[in-house]
Amino acid sequence: MYWEKNSEILQKKYPGLLEELSSHGGDFPHDIKIETAPTGDPTLNINGLYVHSPRDPAREGQKLSQTVEAGAGAAVILGFGLGYAAQRAAQFATQFAAKMGRPVIVVEKYGKLLHQAFELRDFTEFLNAENIIFIVGGTGDGIINALGAANELIKNDDNERPPPVVIRNRALIDIDNEWYKNIEDKIRTWTMKDKVNTATLKRFGKRWVRNLSHNMSAIRDYPGVAHLSGLAAEDGSQRAIPLFMAAAGPGLDKVKPLLRDIYERCVVIAVDTNLRFFLQNNIHPDFVLTVDPQFWNSRHLDRCVCEKTTLIAESAVYPPLLRLPFKRKFLCGSLFPLGSFIENRADTKGRLGTGGSVATTALDFARHLAGSREQGVGGDVWIGGLDLGFPDLKTHFRGARFEEKANSESNRFNPAETWVVRVLRDGMPFKARSSTGSQVLTDRRLSLYAAWFENHFNQHSENVNYFALFQEGLAITGLQSGNAEQLLALPSRRKEIDARLNERYLQIDAEFDNKDEKLKRAQKYENAVESLLRAFKSIEKAAKEGKAAAQQALEGINTNSLSAARREKAVKDIELLTRRIAENEVKEIASFLLPLEEDKIADTSGASDPFKAYLQSSVKLFSSLLEAADFYLGLIRVCP
Repeated sequence: MYWEKNSEILQKKYPGLLEELSSHGGDFPHDIKIETAPTGDPTLNINGLYVHSPRDPAREGQKLSQTVEAGAGAAVILGFGLGYAAQRAAQFATQFAAKMGRPVIVVEKYGKLLHQAFELRDFTEFLNAENIIFIVGGTGDGIINALGAANELIKNDDNERPPPVVIRNRALIDIDNEWYKNIEDKIRTWTMKDKVNTATLKRFGKRWVRNLSHNMSAIRDYPGVAHLSGLAAEDGSQRAIPLFMAAAGPGLDKVKPLLRDIYERCVVIAVDTNLRFFLQNNIHPDFVLTVDPQFWNSRHLDRCVCEKTTLIAESAVYPPLLRLPFKRKFLCGSLFPLGSFIENRADTKGRLGTGGSVATTALDFARHLAGSREQGVGGDVWIGGLDLGFPDLKTHFRGARFEEKANSESNRFNPAETWVVRVLRDGMPFKARSSTGSQVLTDRRLSLYAAWFENHFNQHSENVNYFALFQEGLAITGLQSGNAEQLLALPSRRKEIDARLNERYLQIDAEFDNKDEKLKRAQKYENAVESLLRAFKSIEKAAKEGKAAAQQALEGINTNSLSAARREKAVKDIELLTRRIAENEVKEIASFLLPLEEDKIADTSGASDPFKAYLQSSVKLFSSLLEAADFYLGLIRVCP
């Protein structure tokens, strides 16, 4: 009845979905029965169970979708049915569209049900709404990309990304429980990833800022990874070069006999946790990546002879790492406001993706070397040691620093086996599908990384093929299974690889390290540091004045001496100083160190004396800003 009307909109906005549904959406291995509710609305019965209320399905949909009104994230509809909850959720989301652009993500296993819904009901308003995303059938892996797109649309003025609001049709989920459980696991993993990243930033914020203050001149002196983009891509008469990226999982042990063959055929990319593995086997990787700012992470490179390897680092790494004798040193774009501020004014570096592990950054670097479609066909990326699980209860490759530390500290009362058990236990372990189709032990942290890798493979598979060697760990959608025979069939190209690397390095020397460019960068860097000092002095002054104004008003309340005029003046002063700080060019750098509970002035609407609570929260906010400004000024004044 409504198919023609709905399909006209589908043709304009969702042609791929229309093509899929035009054949009636494929098979549906269940019995469908359409009934008419007393309200006149159609309702759906599958296998004798009602998917919607048999009395008033529209009212039921309204109740289910009320959580969208309470939340702030994307609305995820698990089980579309006849679309009552989805329609109402879109109406709630539209109320915020002008400000936040909240998407509605429809997840439905069977296109047949969508086709049925579009035949029976008018979805004109729903389909014409902005930011409606459909994920129909398949493995449902598109939910990762959908949530990523939703995050970019939803982030608010404080750059926060609220978690998705999930609306479940229990009847449809129960029919295909495993399929929807897989979707929910991916949603849960994605949501946890943002929480973990935020908590990590706050926990280690001061350490990263200290490191950055020592490394700021490196932003001036070292080129960025942008200069290496497309290094391995097909370029005129030059063929694309394959790349090999090594993570630190136990699967790396099986790669060991092939290291020399890999080196002869591929650009080799190591990470800090496995550089010693390569060197002990007489292989010098072309690149090694390090991004973790902690001291203990720097210990992975202790006593490593690295004159033949190029370092790729984030500018907040532990400072002594940048003094090690690597062949060359490049920086990737800073993950932190302070580093970004200097880079934007002195020299941009080129961003690499992050997912909480150096392996995620290394894989994006490999993609960076492979190049974009505009730069030509990219080389294949081979991957070893990316297990994201504990096959045979192994945690890392043999000889990893983690293992050496456990062995060196082992004693009769605390043997190395106890350390392994703790690693397996403390990460909240569970079993999941392995790449071989069986089950493998993994944990929450590793499953977070898996979500990042799946999203990466989904986004970049058009120009690059990704192959895993000896993969026995967690199944990762988008990562193809490779074997040693395929790799060994590649031609030996080490001379060509070295020649191309040297050619690019000479080009970078000419463009980045010539005398004129050095002078320009030095002046830009000096101006950026001076701007930092001026801006933080301004925040320091405003925070002192704001704290004093709020404290004086509080004292007036406590002594019953606060007149109406003084009260009004206090509010105006606090608002003026808050606005001055909010307009300061380093506000994001300062707020990076604010405690989570003090990032915003607290909601005082429920307090017995809202004005007093407002003043107290203002004192806390200005005190935190003053502490942050003093901390930054102390570091910047002595930075190189």
